[in-house]
Amino acid sequence: MSKFSSPSVSSSVECSSQAIAPQCVIRAEQSLAQLESLIQPYGQRPLMVGGEQSLEVLQPYVATFSTVQLATANYGQDCSEASLKALGERVTRHRADVIVGVGGGKALDAAKLLAHQTRCPVITIPTSGATCAAWTALSNVYSEGGAFQYDVGLPRCPDLLILDYEVIRTAPQRTLVAGIGDALAKWYEASVSSGHSQETLTIAAVQQARVLRDILFQKSGTAIAQPDSDEWRQVVDATVLMAGVVGGLGGAQCRTVAAHAVHNGLTHLSPTRASLHGEKVAYGILVQLRLEELIQHNHLATTARHQLLKFYGEIGLPMTLADLGMEDVSLKDLQTAAQVACQPESDLHHLPFRVMPDQLMAAMVSTASPMADSGIHPGSPSAEVRP
Repeated sequence: MSKFSSPSVSSSVECSSQAIAPQCVIRAEQSLAQLESLIQPYGQRPLMVGGEQSLEVLQPYVATFSTVQLATANYGQDCSEASLKALGERVTRHRADVIVGVGGGKALDAAKLLAHQTRCPVITIPTSGATCAAWTALSNVYSEGGAFQYDVGLPRCPDLLILDYEVIRTAPQRTLVAGIGDALAKWYEASVSSGHSQETLTIAAVQQARVLRDILFQKSGTAIAQPDSDEWRQVVDATVLMAGVVGGLGGAQCRTVAAHAVHNGLTHLSPTRASLHGEKVAYGILVQLRLEELIQHNHLATTARHQLLKFYGEIGLPMTLADLGMEDVSLKDLQTAAQVACQPESDLHHLPFRVMPDQLMAAMVSTASPMADSGIHPGSPSAEVRP
């Protein structure tokens, strides 16, 4: 099995490492036509990890492999400890020397974490625009039932990211819409957690998050309506690549806040199995803004929420629990989600004010409430940019 390691550093020297970007990014139509030759520099015995549908999508590209000895492994439904154990055994049996992750966020997270655990290089191939997981040095670990457990920061981003627009275009439109929701959270969370930072790279990350938001506001409508357009390709670049840049530059300082914490809480409720990661995160942005309204009486948060509600309505992102298929959620279940989101280690506590579970529940059931009488109206100069 191929091994890799970081250059040795004297123990007397303290240094910090930050995984900013993949070593190489290839993005083009039909880039997967060269997949075998792209794999070869990294290993000769690749293990391709993905879900059933994603592995099927890649089948035409791997059917003609003649020099590398490919094996495939289905990761299941979630990047879980049990799944990772089974995948590790598959690596051993195949004597794999490179991991190729194929699919959406959970498949790519499983592949990245598996590669870290087995000390193999990793290649990521996203099959939709739903997340930036193909870029990042981070993996989320879930229970077998799909409940978020914890995340793992990885020492490096993928060795190679292959973005084939032809493959992304075959994914359901809903996945790109979800990716837009996930990417939007970069601004609404980073501006709260890191907006006042004086660190150069963190400042860069926050400003990139603002630019990312503006690109999505301007181009998402056309991208969804015209999947053969330049705007579609630019939005895919935004959700898969640019969103990853924000996390790479910002690192641990540019943290997720309430939007992702709400997502994590909702994963503990079985009805949200039917909703995508980015859909729950998009709803979580509205919850975060509602918290700022209710607890801080933040008028700009009110305006920002209503701008988002209009945008969500135009592209099809969920605005309420009912939109997530949770119109019949019980009070007990809602309390469970709120308590998970408010756990002591939750990223929700990067908000600049304290949040209790009952306050979070109040925000969760009022995400689409009418505009407060703030004296600020959509379209006025002060309402254009949330601070």
